[in-house]
Amino acid sequence: MYLKRIPGQKLDLTPNTLKFIDSSPVDIYFWKHTVESLRLRLITSIWWLGTLHDDYAGQVRNEPGTKMAIEVLIPSIIKVGGGAFAEASNILKRLEVQHPLIVTDAFLVRLGLVESLREQIEKAGIACDVFSETVPDPTTDAVAAGLRVFTRGRHDALVSLGGGSPIDSAKAIGMLAANSGRAREYRVPNEIPKKCPPHLAIPTTAGTGSEVTRFTVITDSETGEKMLIAGASLVPNAAIVDFELTISMPARLTADTGTDSLTHAIEAHVSRKANAFADAFAMAAMKTIWAELPIAFHEPGNRRARESLMLAATQAGMAFSNASVALVHGMSRPIGAHFHVPHGLSNAMLLPAVTAFSVKAAESRYAECARTIGVAGQSDSDVEAGRKLVHALFQRNQDLDVPSPKKYGIPEEQYFSLIPTMAKQALASGSPQNNPRIPTSNEIEEIYQQIWN
Repeated sequence: MYLKRIPGQKLDLTPNTLKFIDSSPVDIYFWKHTVESLRLRLITSIWWLGTLHDDYAGQVRNEPGTKMAIEVLIPSIIKVGGGAFAEASNILKRLEVQHPLIVTDAFLVRLGLVESLREQIEKAGIACDVFSETVPDPTTDAVAAGLRVFTRGRHDALVSLGGGSPIDSAKAIGMLAANSGRAREYRVPNEIPKKCPPHLAIPTTAGTGSEVTRFTVITDSETGEKMLIAGASLVPNAAIVDFELTISMPARLTADTGTDSLTHAIEAHVSRKANAFADAFAMAAMKTIWAELPIAFHEPGNRRARESLMLAATQAGMAFSNASVALVHGMSRPIGAHFHVPHGLSNAMLLPAVTAFSVKAAESRYAECARTIGVAGQSDSDVEAGRKLVHALFQRNQDLDVPSPKKYGIPEEQYFSLIPTMAKQALASGSPQNNPRIPTSNEIEEIYQQIWN
């Protein structure tokens, strides 16, 4: 890891952690063997020797001790810290962008943040336009509308501003601009052949981690299915991680996005694609999120908690992007698609029950999670630590006022009638196959039934 420090920046470097003493932004570059370009996406190849956990040895990968090559995908530029938002125009210059399209939502337009970004970019001599018609749980129709604006305006890059929906929308717009066709043609396991236009991602929530991941999730407007799309070209070229953009987040959104990040970290660590690189980020992220999320939930203006959660969300994003998510996300997407439940909230509804279902298949991994977040001690057996983790997750949902699907207001008859369809869609996403315990369709249906109330 190399750090390009801003004058006066003070850093406290500890294993797997980058702690900022002040709020100045700092550039972070990750290096290992090869860098395609300082202005383009960094792709690092590292050798992973025998780091696969014993729970999975011989099941998914080669036996421990054999050389395993993993490809690490992260943005080549990550600007972190309070005030980093003001660096957007400088980053676009470094990316040699001439005419970007800002992809955002109507709320941030009304808030004035979009105009502030536009003025900053135009003052730097870069012409730009705005597409603000993104929708929660982005749809193929909304993406198509953005693509038309991108194409007709002859834009050469994208700047996404907002939560996961604008960022995921921008990824899909760039993918289709470069590759044509329809989004469904690139759903997992299909590949994305051509490189997307340059993309600067600016998250305004501490949750999705989409600013550093190789994934986008788009709902098919014709079928209502949430489609997972993945590829190296979806990783943004640059990201701005500025916690000051999250200060005004309401409590419910804080809880939901924070739990989304926690789920990313836990699932990355217990995934059948877990690896040493992703583990480092996952463990650091889950420890921070567990400690700081209740503080930010009850004290929205707590800058220390907001800063910690923002960085942890990015760490969790890097963790699951370079490992995988698993059953929680596979089951969460259909709930969001059919009932318009925010993604982080549907994750929260599922996380305790899915953990209870999965824990015996990877007891030591779940025990490591429990000890890392502080709900179990070193003297606890793995079995006891796993039990304490499940209990703590159920208790955390109560503390954060996470409703069940019933309490959220989902119609009971509609929910239960769609359970077989949701189970099929969950399995089709591929995420459940990364779970420590791979479920059958019937077992997924049972979990949906369990969480109803």
